[in-house]
Amino acid sequence: LTLPQFVQLMDNFVGEDITLPTVKRLTAFIKKEYKQTEEEKKKQREKVHRMSHLAQRKQLLEALFEKWDSNACGSLDLEEVVAVLKTFKGGMEKEALMKAKEQLCSRYPQLSKVGKLSPKAFQTFLELIASKSTGNEDETIDNLVRFLTTSVGQSVEQSHTQSLQSSARRKWLQDIQRAAETSVTSMEPVYKAVIKALSQDMEAHGNNKRISAYIALLEENQLSPEQEQVLLRYVACTADDAPLLLNQVLHREMKGISFAAIDQGEPIYVPRVQLHGNVHFWNSDRPVEESTGSLLVLPLYDAHWRVFGILGLDTLRDQCEKSIFLMHEITFYEGVCHAFSKAYHHICMQENVLQVAVTALDWLYPRTPSIHAVTTYLVAPGKDKDYTLCKVITTDNTGQKEIHSSPVALLREENLLRDYLFKCTDSSEVTLTSVYGEHHIAVPLHDLSRQTLSIFDISIGQHKKLPPQEQKDLQKMLKMAQAACSEILQRSLEETESTQVLEAERVANVRHAGILFHRFMLQELLECV
Repeated sequence: LTLPQFVQLMDNFVGEDITLPTVKRLTAFIKKEYKQTEEEKKKQREKVHRMSHLAQRKQLLEALFEKWDSNACGSLDLEEVVAVLKTFKGGMEKEALMKAKEQLCSRYPQLSKVGKLSPKAFQTFLELIASKSTGNEDETIDNLVRFLTTSVGQSVEQSHTQSLQSSARRKWLQDIQRAAETSVTSMEPVYKAVIKALSQDMEAHGNNKRISAYIALLEENQLSPEQEQVLLRYVACTADDAPLLLNQVLHREMKGISFAAIDQGEPIYVPRVQLHGNVHFWNSDRPVEESTGSLLVLPLYDAHWRVFGILGLDTLRDQCEKSIFLMHEITFYEGVCHAFSKAYHHICMQENVLQVAVTALDWLYPRTPSIHAVTTYLVAPGKDKDYTLCKVITTDNTGQKEIHSSPVALLREENLLRDYLFKCTDSSEVTLTSVYGEHHIAVPLHDLSRQTLSIFDISIGQHKKLPPQEQKDLQKMLKMAQAACSEILQRSLEETESTQVLEAERVANVRHAGILFHRFMLQELLECV
């Protein structure tokens, strides 16, 4: 138990009406009766030491990845890393290296196709090499880190100017992720952060070229699916291009290189658009021969390296006819694609959790008339390493729901009467309390590391507890909602292949995550039969 969990356990145990002398007697009893054997103490110390060591290792490997990824593109070339590692210990660990590479490719099936290492895959690769090498695993990891740190200096040594450029670019990429984490379920702040990052970089490192930038996402063609399954819809762009481009749709049979970039899974660069012959120009008022400049289209990948859209940039608005994109700029744009993908899928995950909550509440309400209201919160980062609770769904005693498009944020210091919600978040345990005579049950949904992801604040009015059958149904709902959320999070991991059980899941995919709730309910029912 962590400290918040222990405090919450004791709080739930003693209840609200207990007297101070009774609390003191309970405290004295626990102090007297709680004993740890030397073996238990030793195991606990070892566990704490191991967790601390793993956290330090993670930080070390993240810093190493960042050093290698000097252009902030978000991935490393697998074969380049392998080529350097072949010289580790004078080539004596080649066998361990090749075995580790084989196991890595089986764990991340997309690696053999794309050959790109994410930060997580890079860390896994080094840990696999260490586990298959001769000697102590921890020492081998340390030696690998030292070796790769000195090796990187020979290949990507940066000047002071390049270092400042890299630092600024990483900050802009972090702003994209921050926008996703704080916007809860809205994509607009993420789109703005991407366009801002591209504009700032062009101003600082791109000779102040005037660019147009746009994001287009693949979506199902629901109007005429017999003609083509998917199309590209432009969902964000630079302000000047919004009247021409925003919400436009590009079909596969139209002119353009975007579908070629999607099919090939590689960026496509056209240095002279007027000479290409297969570029789609959205501004029909401008003659094609007067449309001069460069065009770059980059595919957007998810964690499984499946393409879900494109990022496009062009210099058609720039007055300089020979305005082109340089290699360091293109590499940074790949980093922007990576950052946007993480941000986009974080928002998708939040929306899916929200959908699970909606479905779970729909199932619960007809079965629990004693529940007066349920308020659902999502946990989001706040200031100074603290967090906020964002109210996303309010459900009244009839089951009528209001989904807040602009979630209301609760701060700890401003909501003392709702302190029980923050205790629930801190401990990731059920919290019981009463506010002005109204009894509340705060229940967390947690992520894969048992950190609180969302909270149901369940009001049961004057009742101190629910009737037995309603309590049983509430517990069942919470169990299924947690299982569905865990499945959603598990699917988002890059080393996890998607597992779908019901046909409806294949058809609806991530947009109907609530189906997962019913799937788990059905599976439990089948197990009971």
